[in-house]
Amino acid sequence: MPPILHTERHLLDRVGWLRAAVLGANDGIVSTASLIVGVAAASATREPILIAGVAGLVAGAMSMAAGEFVSVSSQADTEKADLARERRELATDPEFELEELTQIYVSRGVEPALARQVAQQMTAKDALGAHARDELGISLATQARPVQAAAASAASFGIGAAMPLAIAWLAPLAQLGWIVSIASLVFLAALGVWSARAGGAHVGRAVSRVVFWGAFAMAATALIGSLFGTSV
Repeated sequence: MPPILHTERHLLDRVGWLRAAVLGANDGIVSTASLIVGVAAASATREPILIAGVAGLVAGAMSMAAGEFVSVSSQADTEKADLARERRELATDPEFELEELTQIYVSRGVEPALARQVAQQMTAKDALGAHARDELGISLATQARPVQAAAASAASFGIGAAMPLAIAWLAPLAQLGWIVSIASLVFLAALGVWSARAGGAHVGRAVSRVVFWGAFAMAATALIGSLFGTSV
């Protein structure tokens, strides 16, 4: 009877887009809510608050996309350079590369003779792939994807920023700052729960850190806005 095969989906497969999405949503909520709270502390009308919020949403989403694309592109360029060098070394000194791969497996606890056999088989099937994975630590799950990171970050920032902005539009002007602050902390807590479950992390720690730093950022911005009477 043939063995029963099953497909496993590991949480590491999500690391590329999950990191960018959580970072974008967190920044969207915190930066826009802080901006709104700061302007609300210095303004007696709703219009400048909403203008500042919309400007923060658009500028932040574009900035996040550009920043993610540039930084992840740099990572991708480094990976490409390492792979190109490894490809040259495999072509010019294959025996050294085979021994190098053997020693990697030995260092991980494989018997030398078996490690040599495994290295030979891996080299015969896909030498560059074996060295990329086992020597350089580059895999499909963690490989840099600039466009994916930029899109996930910009979209999640826009979604995150839209939530406190919607509250600022609907809330009574007299209590706008407090309502936006409390609602944003609720949004951050929900983001912490979602990110923890998506990444298999501890929910309590994820929620506490995003709520704490979000509250700190909004409190600091509100204080500056009230002290100086200017938007921050």
